[in-house]
Amino acid sequence: MPSNAPETSGTTRRTSNHQAPGAAANRRSARRVLLRGVGVGTVGVLLAGAATVAVVADGESANTWQTPAAATTVDPQVTPSPDGPAPSVPVTDPTDVPSIDAKMPMTAAEARKGEYWLDEYGVRDAWKEATGEGVKIAVIDTGVDGSHPDLQGAVGPGTDVSGAGSSDGQEGLGAEPPHGTMVSSVAAGRGHGAASDGEPGGGTGVIGVAPEAEILPVSTWLGTEKAGVRSTDEQIPDAVRWAVDNGADVINMSVGSPQQTWPESWDSAFEYAEEKDVLIIAAAGNRGNGITQVGAPATIPSVLTVGGVDRNGEAGWESSSQGISISVAAPSEDLVGAVPGNSYQDWTGTSAAAPIVSGTAALIMDKYPDLSAQEVAHRITASAQDAGATGRDPLYGYGILDVQAAVSGDVPPMEGNGPLGSMAEWVEVHRRHESKETPTATGSAQPLTDQVTTEAKPPEPVEPLNSTGALPVFILAGFGLLVAGVTGAAAWHIRWLLRGGKKSGRK
Repeated sequence: MPSNAPETSGTTRRTSNHQAPGAAANRRSARRVLLRGVGVGTVGVLLAGAATVAVVADGESANTWQTPAAATTVDPQVTPSPDGPAPSVPVTDPTDVPSIDAKMPMTAAEARKGEYWLDEYGVRDAWKEATGEGVKIAVIDTGVDGSHPDLQGAVGPGTDVSGAGSSDGQEGLGAEPPHGTMVSSVAAGRGHGAASDGEPGGGTGVIGVAPEAEILPVSTWLGTEKAGVRSTDEQIPDAVRWAVDNGADVINMSVGSPQQTWPESWDSAFEYAEEKDVLIIAAAGNRGNGITQVGAPATIPSVLTVGGVDRNGEAGWESSSQGISISVAAPSEDLVGAVPGNSYQDWTGTSAAAPIVSGTAALIMDKYPDLSAQEVAHRITASAQDAGATGRDPLYGYGILDVQAAVSGDVPPMEGNGPLGSMAEWVEVHRRHESKETPTATGSAQPLTDQVTTEAKPPEPVEPLNSTGALPVFILAGFGLLVAGVTGAAAWHIRWLLRGGKKSGRK
């Protein structure tokens, strides 16, 4: 334990529970293949902003994962919903879309080899201190395939809040059905096969940053609208509340929207998570799918927002966005994740960066179980390597993630209430202030006075004192007598003085 480990807040955590980079084309992976139709306005194919795809089944076979039939056929009931929350994955220029016949096989061993962040960001070093054991990460996304070899034993109880998925949250939904499985594998995948010396989990396949953490899948339908599916105004807050009530320590939200504001229906759920000391980590979104500025839920106070950087540590252009709410930047290009069907997929975007940070939070919680959510966020932000403009900036936040330092390094004491702000305070200022407006006649606000139950009686009439006219005459007469008296007394006094003066002169 570091000699100056941060002071605890007394809250016991559940343990049972700066510059723009160069042209994006120079950074694209040679293995990326896009499904035909992405970003060309075809309804019912993929979300406009779909992940680049390059997948094969585990092993050496030539089987390539295909988008499920339901997603490759135009569904007249499904319409695009670009303005709502959607999986935070970028779209590539349609002119770069190759043929669907292109296949770039990737074995489980190649997937593990592709996880460059395990060494470059200090994950393997951090495993010497913690592995995420006892920490629960809720993944609010498109469903998680718990049968994937790299996720077997890692997925716990789940739910569906869309009204269209399986009750355990393990069915892929919406515009990007594999998305939630990919997120989960990066956060807490366990790999499979024989273990590597000195490492947790299996020695092949995707291993997550916190390979002994537990995933709680919460499936949502995002990116498109479909008849019978609940609105995101309902899905998102219900998902957050369910995660909190079911013991989540971290909530990963690799979803984004172009709006900086959010529905008022979300307020109480995020305030509830803050009250229960649950850390929410959200993706900043990507310019590649139209999110040039960080959008909700990543703009909500008390949420740790994750931006993205490329292999050179420069802010991702298509694979990230910008905004004052970004707290930290993590790898968002040339990543790999597990997808349903025992397969693997290259991907890019802050959707992939967020679970790396969620896994880091789980490692910190494993090692320091008494830290509050804000203190965990402080270790992540205070240990980040400054990049771009000095101090916090809208591209990198406090800096680039350093997993080993966040888990084992010395960090300065946390100032104030923490780096993330408070949702409760925001609501008090911005929502309750609005509710104090004068109620209208049809409003439902409580009356300001007690209800009157008896009829008010007018006062009895009283005759004025001068109604007869006597009062003014009396006053005038009295004043006249007073003047006459004063005048007489003055005359008498003058005569007396005159007589006295004469007598004095004779003497």
